[in-house]
Amino acid sequence: MSQHSLDEKHDIDAKTPSHEEDTVATTVAQNAAFAAAKTTGRLNPWTRDSMIILAGGFVSYMCAIANGYDGSLMGAITAMPYYGNYFKGASDLTAGTGLIFSIYTVGQIFGGLVSGPISDRFGRRGAMFLGCALLVVGTIIISSSHHKEQFIAGRFVLGWGIAIAVTAAPTYCIEIAPPQWRGRMTGFYNTGWFGGSVPAAAITLGTQYMKSNWSWRLPLIFQAVPAGIVCLVVFLLPESPRWLMQHGREEEARAFLIRFHGAGDPNSPYIALQWKEFQEAQTINGSDKRWWDFRALLSTKNARWRFLMVFFMAVFGQFSGNGLGYFNPQIFKLLGYDTIMQFVLNLATTIVSATGAYTGVYFTDRMQRRPVLIYGTFACAAMLAINGGLSAAFAPSAVQDADGNFLFTPKTNYAKGALAAYFLFNAVISFTYTPLQALYPVECLTTETRAKGMGAYQALVNVISFINLFAGPVALGNIKHNYIFVFVGWDCVEAVLWFFFAVETSGRTLEELEEVFSAPHPVAASKRKHLVAIKEGGRAVVVDDA
Repeated sequence: MSQHSLDEKHDIDAKTPSHEEDTVATTVAQNAAFAAAKTTGRLNPWTRDSMIILAGGFVSYMCAIANGYDGSLMGAITAMPYYGNYFKGASDLTAGTGLIFSIYTVGQIFGGLVSGPISDRFGRRGAMFLGCALLVVGTIIISSSHHKEQFIAGRFVLGWGIAIAVTAAPTYCIEIAPPQWRGRMTGFYNTGWFGGSVPAAAITLGTQYMKSNWSWRLPLIFQAVPAGIVCLVVFLLPESPRWLMQHGREEEARAFLIRFHGAGDPNSPYIALQWKEFQEAQTINGSDKRWWDFRALLSTKNARWRFLMVFFMAVFGQFSGNGLGYFNPQIFKLLGYDTIMQFVLNLATTIVSATGAYTGVYFTDRMQRRPVLIYGTFACAAMLAINGGLSAAFAPSAVQDADGNFLFTPKTNYAKGALAAYFLFNAVISFTYTPLQALYPVECLTTETRAKGMGAYQALVNVISFINLFAGPVALGNIKHNYIFVFVGWDCVEAVLWFFFAVETSGRTLEELEEVFSAPHPVAASKRKHLVAIKEGGRAVVVDDA
């Protein structure tokens, strides 16, 4: 295909001299059709229909909250004395503790393998409902546990449910989002991790003062709240138009686009742009109709390149050092901070991470994906290197008693510097990865492969999470701060791989990315930009390559 074929397909003039008298605006864009629609087809976010779309994004966000809640919850509960006394040995940095943490990811791996077919068969809403219902069941099991085996079983059910929910949720969010809102809505979805982890850190900070087993049971009960909300309201929302289209319900899909993307105007430029692409991308007999068929993920060069991006985000998004967050209290203990300060710092670093994530969401539709991934990952390596170096300088001065408790409150600049670098690392990695962990893989997959691809993504994510959670306590117990340096080297490798292979996905509709991934060199094709003149009436003219 030529570099202007997409523009020509949508009746956009290529290489036509612009005439100043009828030019409304000029812009630099990857695709002229998308730029024209974005300029002339603005949506009012305050209308009732826009609010329904935003409510759909919020329900997806609640699924992410349920997942993020667990991230702060277990690290904090592990440091609670009543929890450690009730389940003997569960608070030690051993393989037993790693099993309690990591069985959640085993459930997620299992859930990830079945979540794609469930989402394709029963719809995005049905999958979110089922996943959250399982999450409520898991919460009941775990919060009423009287034996470690019951606790572990509940953790497995939680992981199983959350995998189904968080496979369907970003898929639903990106498929209902208007193209001009896609980045912020889907990026906001993944910040739900912090919408869960910040309250979990705050709740456990408060309940750790309780002198009973309710200190750890009560935070577990609250884990069911966001899942319960999803179960109550998800079927009050419209189904994904792309799912409807793939199941032969064309009239419903078009009605969705006109109402929610075109503000009721069937002549909206966004409707013309998307509907033609919907029809061209429609696969009534595609692999998404066969629960067992995953071949479309790897059957062509286009598909393999798409899945490579999914694979990169699954691995890099989990193994760039962010898995350390599960062990924040233990990391702060290694820097010499007492129990109370460990909980305070756990809450503080979670708030810092959330700030970085929400800042990233704000700029998602204003920034390209490639530079953020390349330079953000390299900055993560730099912050961890500083943290590891200062932790190594502090370690020889740390004095502990026979039980491993520090005999003083740290006053050294080394410990404070290591703590500051760790806070900055959390801000940077949240800015870099949190908005894109859900957005980027969903963008890279086609409608036919999106549900199964995201199921495979969740399975890969949780294989890496299992390694983080099972090996993390053992590594921290054995090599302490030196564990940081593993991620320093790996983050540098990640930055290089992003540089050579990351495909830019911003500035185009989901269907338009087909041409990019089909190009002989997808990275180069994705970076190509044009100087576009928007004419009166919404016509776009490619003035020149930019």
